[in-house]
Amino acid sequence: MRAFTSFMLLLSSMCLLTGCSPFASDNTVEEIAPVTFLSVEAGGEKGKLKVSTLVPPVMKEDKQFFSTNVTLLEQGRRSFNLKYYREIKLGQLRMLFIDEKVARNGIVSLIDTILTDPEVSPRLYLVVFKGDFEAFIKNRMQQQKDLDYYLYRMFKHYEKGKQGEITVTNIHEFMEKVYSPYSDPYIPVFRVDKDNFRYEGTGFFGNGKLKGGTDKNQDQFFQLLNNYHFLKNMIITPLDVSLGEVRSRVTTHVNLNDHTVSFNIHYRGRIDEYRGTKDLDRQVSIYELVDELEGYMEEGTVSLLKKLQELKVDPLEIGGQTMAPASKPMSEEDWIKFWESAKIKVDCHFELEPLSI
Repeated sequence: MRAFTSFMLLLSSMCLLTGCSPFASDNTVEEIAPVTFLSVEAGGEKGKLKVSTLVPPVMKEDKQFFSTNVTLLEQGRRSFNLKYYREIKLGQLRMLFIDEKVARNGIVSLIDTILTDPEVSPRLYLVVFKGDFEAFIKNRMQQQKDLDYYLYRMFKHYEKGKQGEITVTNIHEFMEKVYSPYSDPYIPVFRVDKDNFRYEGTGFFGNGKLKGGTDKNQDQFFQLLNNYHFLKNMIITPLDVSLGEVRSRVTTHVNLNDHTVSFNIHYRGRIDEYRGTKDLDRQVSIYELVDELEGYMEEGTVSLLKKLQELKVDPLEIGGQTMAPASKPMSEEDWIKFWESAKIKVDCHFELEPLSI
């Protein structure tokens, strides 16, 4: 009996080490279709969702675009499976494209549904789009066979480089911010038509719903308020200057007594191109340009922060500054009330490297 028990324990250990599961999963290559993206938009009928994807080829097949109107997200995959001879799998799902209208109604339940699938990776990129995504995919898939892979590589590149050229958010980061105090999530927003897929800015969420976003100019200020990002190139048209490798160091202070939030921001960058009237060979002209840059950055930063106040969102997690060991933490509701009416003070300092040849 002891020998039999030992054998069964050994067999169980071998199963665990080799990844055995009590549930059989048929993953024969010829019988599955591991899609890399899903797009979700409002359906034709009220309460319906339109779910679309590209089905990858096997052997010499062409990629196929599938679309269906459903009430529940899981119905989409079931509908695809009924019209296709291979089973749709989400193990390689890397991008979720969400229409702006759907995002404004709330996406937390949608994301929760996707996360219940154990095959889905937490590194799934989230994207909000404005326009006709289906027309873009159908048009470009004829010209670019690896279109879905190209889009995935774009997001992965900017996520890895932390360049701040575009916002990149994965599903884990989004949900972490949703359920964390003093923290509102954000997602990149793209405008799309038949021929173009253009980055527009960052979309800010409150209570799981899209509240608003930046334009491309405001987005530069948002990226630099995030200490983890830098701008490889920052074009400042009013000053006729292009800056490279712009980095920031941000210090934030919340004063509950005088109802003020203060930002002290130190920037560092180099001049890549200058088309203005100043003679940058003269040190006094450099000082003048620095003063103008600091004024420009202060004005743009204040404008962005006031927009966040109007939207009643805190994507910069400023509310975390109110937490202290010896005091009762402010509730999220009280913090948002404080934040939307707080006085904003911004002090910018610019360390500028001269134009180099």
